[in-house]
Amino acid sequence: MSPTESPWYAAYPEARTVAASISRLELLQWFREGKKAGRDFVLVDLRRTDHEGGTIRGSLNLPAQSLHPTISALYSLVTAANASEVVWYCGSSRGRGTRSAGWFADYVKDQNNSTLKSLVLEGGIKGWATAGEEYTQLMDEYVESAWKT
Repeated sequence: MSPTESPWYAAYPEARTVAASISRLELLQWFREGKKAGRDFVLVDLRRTDHEGGTIRGSLNLPAQSLHPTISALYSLVTAANASEVVWYCGSSRGRGTRSAGWFADYVKDQNNSTLKSLVLEGGIKGWATAGEEYTQLMDEYVESAWKT
């Protein structure tokens, strides 16, 4: 991006809501309890060009750049599936993850839905993939060398 070029998210409004977060340990506990992504909760991997090294099992890949225009459709799918949480992550969950979780939380509030939670995964996929085997065994297409720095 050149110094005069705006970032992709500048075309959209700032999120009004700071979404709650979920720790990787809490998400790991959901898996240990037998909860499944895509059935009991929705996991959204927001990476696009940096989508490498694997993803958390059951995640949808919805690049952040495509989210804002499709929030209403995603909301319809999530509510039709009776999911109570949507967990968002990107590389570190400090940019795309927090922004997307906030946008979705705004939309949920605008629908007067008090049961659906929009959560951002603390540390993102990098935190998950480098936290040890109990985490990496819950990844699809895991490539260890992609996480070595």
